[in-house]
Amino acid sequence: MKNLICTSLLAILVGISTQSMASLAYVSNEKDNSISVIDTESLEVIETIPVGQRPRGILLSKDHTKLYICASDDDTVQIMDLATQRIIGSLPSGEDPEQFALHPNDRWLFIANEDDAIVTVVDVQTKDVLAQIDVGVEPEGMAVSPDGRWAVNTSETSSMLHWIDTDSFEIKKNMVVGQRPRHVEFSRDGKVAWASAEIGGTVHIIDVDALEEIKTLDFKIRGVNQDKIQPVGIALTSDGRYAFVALGPANHVAVVDAQTHEVLDYLLVGRRVWQLALNEDESMLLTTNGVSGDVSVIDVESLKVTKSIEVGRYPWGVVVTP
Repeated sequence: MKNLICTSLLAILVGISTQSMASLAYVSNEKDNSISVIDTESLEVIETIPVGQRPRGILLSKDHTKLYICASDDDTVQIMDLATQRIIGSLPSGEDPEQFALHPNDRWLFIANEDDAIVTVVDVQTKDVLAQIDVGVEPEGMAVSPDGRWAVNTSETSSMLHWIDTDSFEIKKNMVVGQRPRHVEFSRDGKVAWASAEIGGTVHIIDVDALEEIKTLDFKIRGVNQDKIQPVGIALTSDGRYAFVALGPANHVAVVDAQTHEVLDYLLVGRRVWQLALNEDESMLLTTNGVSGDVSVIDVESLKVTKSIEVGRYPWGVVVTP
């Protein structure tokens, strides 16, 4: 009996330990002012956390202890402690923050202020504003290169990528791309950047050393009107094998060979697919589908959609903890 009790107790403790170590996905619900928390093992929503108004861009601190949230209609970036899942502070973001990117130093946060045509740079430790950089009209997307040299902003109305030197906080190059650029994603080695152009219906692949475009991708889906194919979020696998592109109201994710730039497949997901995130071992891709209010789960090995998870209204951003 004693051995049985000990065995049972051990099983309970192992179960608690496994649950506490489970990877979690955080999804910002733009119209519910909330964050949905998904257990990536059970693929179920286990918590809904109220946050500021109109949460859109979200990202993790480098040590994965904090979640930064663009509360766009509150004109602030909120800081959530992931251990307690409580808001513990805010940052001076400038007006209408939409997307942002964190420098590899884990301190400098580059924030796109859509209404003000600026990029605000904030030190997340001191909460000081380090710079405000004039960019094009309606800045949205932000990315920082893996080596920290470049911060890239997309301005929707100006149809430009602005390449900002992170030492001087000065724009070194303005690059014209397709109409209404929304998102930029760097390859793991930082040699290539991928930028989506929503209304242009294209993705632009850029040689970072030369700061020159090397390829423009477009997409054609049988039975889908061309004007509905609107690329937004991009996710790249670390092995350089795949690029996944969210195609907005086309309700599909494009699978692209990241080496040959050939479109391999289109995967049907929820309505108005917006952003994407891979889990740590890159076996799973999660997509936020705004109009259908759900998250699609894609098995990366088989390139199949395996599940739909209902979240809040208009899910926008998604990140996954290790």
